[in-house]
Amino acid sequence: MIIDALIGYGLNCAPRGRAADLIHWANDQAAPILALDTPSGVEVSDGQVFRPAIHAAATLTLALPKRGFLHPEVQPLLGTVLLADIGVPPELYLRLGLQVPGMFTRQDTVTLSCQRGSDPSGGASPAT
Repeated sequence: MIIDALIGYGLNCAPRGRAADLIHWANDQAAPILALDTPSGVEVSDGQVFRPAIHAAATLTLALPKRGFLHPEVQPLLGTVLLADIGVPPELYLRLGLQVPGMFTRQDTVTLSCQRGSDPSGGASPAT
């Protein structure tokens, strides 16, 4: 297994140099790739995919699902998406105006389905 933790949240341009070389190398291997938080090469706020980008067998995302995971171009790069508990206090979510259910009361990870859907207000539903 290859663990991708090259580039995380906050990417704003295509990977270059050694990071780009390592992404190409990882994608060329037979071993499955586990991306931490997001596959390197993916901008998680708007779902922009830069080249090169990791093609993960699984993505272990942290704290909350990323909105960019709903973008159709991103979904094939994610593999199975798991949400992991990193100990964010519920009060912090509330200060950010987020109502987060007790997702981690029985387990430390939750498998997500990152597909667009409809909510009653007509907008895209978040990843579930």
